[in-house]
This record gives sequence, C-alpha cells and structure tokens, in this order.
Amino acid sequence: MKRFFGFVRKEFYHIFRDKRSLFILFGMPVAQILLFGFAITNEINNVDIAILDRSKDEVTAEIISKIGASNYFTVRQLLNNEKEIEPAFSKGKIKAVINFDRDFAKNLGKTKYSNIQIITDATDPNTASSITNYVNSIVMNYQQSKNKDLKVNYIITPETRMVYNQELKSVFMFVPGVMTIILMLVSAMMTSISITREKELGTMEILLVSPLNSVQVIIGKVVPYIFLSVINAAVIVWLSIFVFGMPVEGTLFLLGAESILFIICSLTLGILISTISETQQSAMMISLMGLMLPVILLSGFIFPISSMPEPLQIISHAIPAKWFIIIVKGIMLKGVGTAYVWKETLIIAGMTLLFVILSVKNYKTRLE
Repeated sequence: MKRFFGFVRKEFYHIFRDKRSLFILFGMPVAQILLFGFAITNEINNVDIAILDRSKDEVTAEIISKIGASNYFTVRQLLNNEKEIEPAFSKGKIKAVINFDRDFAKNLGKTKYSNIQIITDATDPNTASSITNYVNSIVMNYQQSKNKDLKVNYIITPETRMVYNQELKSVFMFVPGVMTIILMLVSAMMTSISITREKELGTMEILLVSPLNSVQVIIGKVVPYIFLSVINAAVIVWLSIFVFGMPVEGTLFLLGAESILFIICSLTLGILISTISETQQSAMMISLMGLMLPVILLSGFIFPISSMPEPLQIISHAIPAKWFIIIVKGIMLKGVGTAYVWKETLIIAGMTLLFVILSVKNYKTRLE
C-alpha cells in the first residue's frame, strides 16, 4: 500500500509540473462554461425591427410603443411603403418588419377586426419563429388589456404554465449540458494521455517491473484526477449558480456525489483510451474528436433524443453523458432525490466498472 501511495504522489507531481495539463484541466472549463453560458441562447434581445404604419393612429402608436418598450425589440427604421421592406432586409440588420393595416383603428371600431402582418427574415428559422411568438405575445397582451371590460359569451382561453423554468431561460437548459460535456471531455482527455505519456517518455519499463499490478496502476492513474476534477466541478457549479443564476432545487450533497461518480466514469474511459493508444497525439484525437460529436449530438444536450431515429436512440444509451444530464437537470431544476435518479446512477456506475475491467484487460504487462 505504501508503494501505491507513492505512485499516486508521483502522478500528482507529473500533473503539477505540466503547465499545459493544468491549463486544460482548470482554464478551459472556466472559459467554456462562460462562453457557452453567455453565447448559446435561444432567447432574443434587442432585435432590430422596422415598422410600416400606414394608419398612423393612436392604436398603432400604442402597440408600437409597447413593442419598442420591451427588451426584446429595438425599432430601428420607420418605413413609408411596402417597396422599402425588401431593401431594409437586404442590409442585413433588420430582422423583422411589423406591417399595420391601413385605417387600423377605424377598422377595429367598425368591424372589430384588423390585421398586423409580421414579416421576418427566415434565413435563421429559429430566430424568425421566436420573433413571431414574441410579437404575438405583446399584441395579445395589449388586446387583453383593452378587452378586459368587454363581456363575450363562451370564451375559452387556454392557460399555459411553464414548470421548472417559468421564464424560459435558455441558460437553464444549456448549463447542465455544458457542465456534462466539460467534465467528460476534460476528464477523459487528461487521463487518456497518462499511460501513453509513460510509453513516449520511456518510463513504461519502470512501471512494468514495479511491484504494482495492473489494477493498482489503473487506479493510481485515476485518483489524482478525481481530486482535481472535483475542484473543477465545484468551480463550474459555483459559476452556474452565481453568474448565470442557475437554481439548485435539490441537495448539493447529491449533486456532488453524482458528479464524482460521473467524473470517475469519464476518467476510467480516458484510461481505457490510453491503454489502446500508442501515442499521446492519437489518444488526444480519440478522446477529443472521437467523444465530442457523440457526446454533443447523442446526449440530449442540444437535440431531444426522442426526435432522433430509433437506431440513434439505441446508440445514445451507451453515452454516459446522456444519463448524467438527466440527473443534473433532475437535481438542479426539479429538486428530485435518489428515488428518481437511481436508475441513471446505476447505469453510470455499471459503465464505470466496465471501463475499469476493459482497461485492466488491455493494460499490457510487457513491452512488444
């Protein structure tokens, strides 16, 4: 056991002497969580729009004022006729044009009906759809405020309630996924070069003739990164809470325990990659490029798994990140306990055990 602890101490020395490893382990996750948290969003803010108001009455003025007063839109241009719509879009800054009917207020007084046309730049379909929904919402709020004193029989009004994310903040969706991807990629990438580094430095022979068996070598390689990755996870959670306002409805203890389990799973996956790679470069390529796309695409981070073809849904079951995202969202947003995440926890634990067994099996006890 004394030799084992000496081996672990040696691994700590290796990590702290390698400035690049320290940067990857601590610098990249912080930069990525801030970049993803601020840059990736499906919300709209201060979108430039143009107004075509041929009616120019008090009703259209109130609606325009209500739209411009919101944080979602900025009225950049007032158009005089429909011929100016296409040139406004062609410049690339205007994302939508709000076109009011002629005699808007007059038509409302006579027929109780008038049109507002929302023309959007659909080169970005998601943004165009969001703009349409936001404008419709503002107009509906205005209409309800004007019609609150009117009595009409048989009105059915559907009421929508958003649970767990009432303000529909996209950061609540992205932070758990970003946290998962960072922990998995960084952890797997760091340990994937651990054994290959021994091969390239020529110190593999020392390990092979040491009294340590393959299981002790594998565990000794993982242990230092567990402590460092836990610090990493704590920093990510701190940034999520205090920078992005991410709630933690569940217990921090359960979140920490699940994060440690996922970190160990990712580290053992990196060790497995290290045992089958001959060079640090190939190990880095496998851990970074080979894991990044499957983790991002098949974990449910961006695209819902239920919308994928059935073969991809089956493959997604083999992605540890998929199960951890479910756990993190459940704990942070829903406040669930172990009774609701035990299945996902057992799956990650099973994958960890599988990676350890495969790593020990692939660990070569002699040089070829």
